[in-house]
Order: sequence, then structure tokens, then C-alpha cells
Amino acid sequence: MEHEVIVQISEKIKRIRKEKNLTLQDIADRAGVTKGLISQIENGRTIPSLLVLIQIIKAIEVDLDEFFNELSLNGREAPIVVHRRAEYERFEKEPASGYEYFRIFTKKVKESTIDIVLLEIQPGSERDFVQTDAFEYKYIISGEVVYHFRDQSIKLEAGDSMLFDGRLEHNPVNLGNSTCQMLVVYFFE
Repeated sequence: MEHEVIVQISEKIKRIRKEKNLTLQDIADRAGVTKGLISQIENGRTIPSLLVLIQIIKAIEVDLDEFFNELSLNGREAPIVVHRRAEYERFEKEPASGYEYFRIFTKKVKESTIDIVLLEIQPGSERDFVQTDAFEYKYIISGEVVYHFRDQSIKLEAGDSMLFDGRLEHNPVNLGNSTCQMLVVYFFE
């Protein structure tokens, strides 16, 4: 399944859950899975099996045909695509305060998908280590951040960049006094 479609599915599950004022735990209980799995699916960190996806769709009380009806499987777009800042979609990848993600662009390119995101980390923000199923490129636009991996920490400042396998557990922490803003590009195979 194309990553573009996975992103659409993840976003749709989250949108419907929030519209119905359901918690992650509500959906997890109804679907017979863990709250953490629902969070990872909603935030594009994992791809659910077909059975789990069907259980989740039933848990949010949406007809399967209706759920999949609006998904764009092979959209035909113009060769030039412009996304204005006001159109960037704010989303949450994991439960954390002070980490703001903005999806800039997601597109399947040949056999790969790229997902371009703007991440803002507020000073003093904290979260747990995370992983993704993509290579991650980070370009620091402003501020500074320390990327903690299990075996090392790397400080990045404005203008610095880094590429790494997102399957390595990592945690960016803003130790500065101002917001750290970075461009993040996820490369999914």
C-alpha cells in the first residue's frame, strides 16, 4: 500500500476520533488493541494490519465503504504543486507538549514516498524516544536542538543538517531559550 494512502488513513482515523470526542483509549478498548498502537497508527509511525485497520474503523463507528470512499489512490496532479504556509496541516506525531508538527507536503515519487514536515520544538519540551519507518533528514532553520540517540547525543544549530535511519530510537530536545524550527523530510521506501 502506498505511503500516501497510509497517511490519509492515519489522518482520517484521528480526525473522525476527535470529531466524535473519543479518546485513544476508547478506540483501543473497542478495537481490542493497545492505546499506544492507536497513537502510532494515527501518527504514521506504524502501518496496521488489515484486520487491525478494520477493527479500528468499526471502533470509530464508520461504514467501511464510507471510510475508504474519499481516499485518493492515484491522484493526477499538475507537475508543479504549491502549498501556502496557511495550508500546512498541524498534526501530532506522539503525545508531547511543546512539539508542533506541520505537514508541508507528502507525495509518492516512483517507488518511494517523501513526507516534508515543519517541526517547532519549544524550549524545555520533553517526550519519550521515538522511531519511524523512514530515513529522516533534518535541517535546522532557527534555534538549536540536541538529538539524543541511545548511544550518543548530537547538538545541531541553525544551518546544520543530519540524515539518519528513523528506526534508531531518537529524541530531539530544545535546550535553548527560543523555539527551534526545523525542516524534516521523511524518506519512506
